[in-house]
Amino acid sequence: MRWLIPAAGLVALQGCDVPSEFLQRMEVQAKYEYYEASDFWADGRAMRTPPSGTVPRERPVGNPGISTGRANGALVGNIPVEVDKKLLTLGQKKYNIVCSQCHGVLGDGNSIVAENMALRLPPSLLELQGKPAGHFYAAINEGYGVMPSFSGELDVHERWAVVAYVRALQAARNTRSDGQQPVPQENR
Repeated sequence: MRWLIPAAGLVALQGCDVPSEFLQRMEVQAKYEYYEASDFWADGRAMRTPPSGTVPRERPVGNPGISTGRANGALVGNIPVEVDKKLLTLGQKKYNIVCSQCHGVLGDGNSIVAENMALRLPPSLLELQGKPAGHFYAAINEGYGVMPSFSGELDVHERWAVVAYVRALQAARNTRSDGQQPVPQENR
């Protein structure tokens, strides 16, 4: 019986007649360089005009305050989308999936990942309450310090949802149930 599994594997591989060109890495595949001539196209150019309506991924689309967190060269101060319960719920979900591993579930920077970081600890988001909303959006979008960009994991709406949730964490941390002013962090 022990010979049955390896034999089945050999039979399966014999049916694979894949040419070696198909298995090449992308770096060595045939391609055209910028401005190189091409016999394939009637005009002899390899570079093609992009289809109408396409936008380079580097170019902000629509309102730059929403898509980049910056407007007129400065970070936006407030969240430029409507903040409601649905947005906060989405923000909490995405924050817990993407951000809490480093910044902690409460946003205080206490996490298992933070305990094991040698270079630079993730900051407490609660202590950054004075930063504009665009600061958090830009950090998620572009990365910040040793934190990479999470623009591949979170779309524009989800990034603003996370920023809204961080603002909710900050407000909750700095709100007292007895109506008194919160005690400053340095006095705790």
